[in-house]
Amino acid sequence: MRADRLVSLVLLLRQHGRLSATALARELEVSTRTVLRDIEALSAAGVPVYAERGRHGGFALLPGFRTELTGLNHDEALALLVAGSRRGAQAFGLGSALASAMLKVVDALPESYRHTAAGAAERLLIDPETDLLSRRLIDEEVPDDVVAEVLRAVFAGHKLRIHYAAAGQSPQWRTVDPIGLVTVRDRGYLLATRSGADRTYRLSRILAAEELPEPAQRPDRVDLDRAWQERSTRFRTGGDQVAALVRLNPVRREDLVGTALAVLAEETDPDGWLRLEVTFQDSRHAEWALWQLGTSAEALAPQWLRDSLRDRATAIATRYGAPSRPSP
Repeated sequence: MRADRLVSLVLLLRQHGRLSATALARELEVSTRTVLRDIEALSAAGVPVYAERGRHGGFALLPGFRTELTGLNHDEALALLVAGSRRGAQAFGLGSALASAMLKVVDALPESYRHTAAGAAERLLIDPETDLLSRRLIDEEVPDDVVAEVLRAVFAGHKLRIHYAAAGQSPQWRTVDPIGLVTVRDRGYLLATRSGADRTYRLSRILAAEELPEPAQRPDRVDLDRAWQERSTRFRTGGDQVAALVRLNPVRREDLVGTALAVLAEETDPDGWLRLEVTFQDSRHAEWALWQLGTSAEALAPQWLRDSLRDRATAIATRYGAPSRPSP
């Protein structure tokens, strides 16, 4: 880990010219004391790094110095392969590897291309932390040691022991045969089998993990895309799901479709409104999704859903129909 960090430090200085210890610590996600120790180690190894004093000082390399340490390690190459976006790498615990890999890629570019590439990168923003309504996107936290064990078991083809907290249940230890990893909307999932039955585990609910030496029982080749589609279909058509018939203003179609589990049927009424048969995860999900659409949607069936939305609207109207209470 320290060798990779030293290489990243050198590449940062090459690309930025001069950086303070605070800026280096922020980029490398370490303390300033660690940065100072790394600078001493580089100097002792013959790397011409020097300190510039003063208000705008920092550390820099002697002009013309170039390193050949641009080869990607395993995690960095993997990060580039799976990181179609920055969040793709974060979901599998490869965020720091991606940052290190990108430094090496930029450093390996010919001088004539480097500034052009840097300028182009400044004109692209992928998956910002908030959307246009300033709603912050919530990343699921997965401990690094858990991700590392899961990755090792998946790539080595070994069994995996996980301490898993399923929704509404106490955490339990389970031994599974891992198949692969999937990330969807910033959530990471482990596809596995347990006693021969398909299982899907959310990474954020794995509290601890241990790679076992026994080989996993899994096919030599797996079509992850097909496996995910099959499990998604089973999820949408099982459990305590609710089917509803909804009349909808077409301008809000994407809002409903993006929330519902599935659209089973769709047709257009003579007035241009849509009539859709959709499924929701449960009754609370159905009521919440249609309430968000306001007067742009009407639940036609089942009757209990109409009654629930009517009662909620009546309660809101009653609350706001009364005079507001003055502050005490």
